[in-house]
Amino acid sequence: MFGLRRDGKKIKNIDPLMKFVPHIMFERNDAMVMQAQDYYCEGMDSYISKKKEEEGLRFTYLDILVASIVRLLSLRPKLNRFIMNGRVFKRNNIQVSFVIKKKLIDAADETTVKLTFDGTESIYDVKEKLDKVIQENTGMDVKNDTDKVAKMLTRVPNFMIKITVRFLMWLDKHGMLPKSLIEVSPFHTSVFLVHLKSIKMPPVFHHIYNFGTTGMFISIGTEKYEPVVLDRHTKEIGVKKVLKAGVVGDERISDGLYNSLSLRLFKSYMEDPSILDKRNDNVIRDED
Repeated sequence: MFGLRRDGKKIKNIDPLMKFVPHIMFERNDAMVMQAQDYYCEGMDSYISKKKEEEGLRFTYLDILVASIVRLLSLRPKLNRFIMNGRVFKRNNIQVSFVIKKKLIDAADETTVKLTFDGTESIYDVKEKLDKVIQENTGMDVKNDTDKVAKMLTRVPNFMIKITVRFLMWLDKHGMLPKSLIEVSPFHTSVFLVHLKSIKMPPVFHHIYNFGTTGMFISIGTEKYEPVVLDRHTKEIGVKKVLKAGVVGDERISDGLYNSLSLRLFKSYMEDPSILDKRNDNVIRDED
């Protein structure tokens, strides 16, 4: 209440226009900006093969993706802001949510997990956390805290679910949502991933939820071989394997130039993951 929250701190010294924008675009789905991204797979494939041969470690595109997100937000902290009740907040940490299918069959349930980082992590640290959470949440009978809260909230009739959700959104809007609920909510996160590559689907542009504080959705699909220009000067054409992605962001949290430079940096991490081998000792803190 009064601009105080358990998961972030209100930013007071911001550009007047950026301060005004949340009062024009009230909801996140009013402020969605969508962009298609292509990442050449050559560097990722080479990195994955090298790590397997030299260190016996099995890295995946998901490991690279999450590590790239963590490194990006640690150096471009404005992307980790969120809007609530017309105010701009900086988040206390870096969090990534994504859905896990408990088993790759139609009848299997889905669960959502959220990982928390401080921004110093190397790709090895990220892989360790990912492997652990995936292992803990795979299995038809596994129920995590998010599943348990969802089951508890939906034991009542449908009209009561509507009332409960509206009440929780009101509490969240005014900074009174209990910390215990924020911690298990996958919607209170820096980035929400849609990993469609795992089910061999193309990427989508996923809408941003109005409930919670998610500022960005990143969807990756299956790789494709496509013709590309190999040399701008000679106009030589070749074929490369490309990982397709759809990025949807809340334009109210940072300006277009900041977003553009950030996505360019993100692309460099994706295409050369060796940058992420070392821990980041120079985390940039958001200004207040």
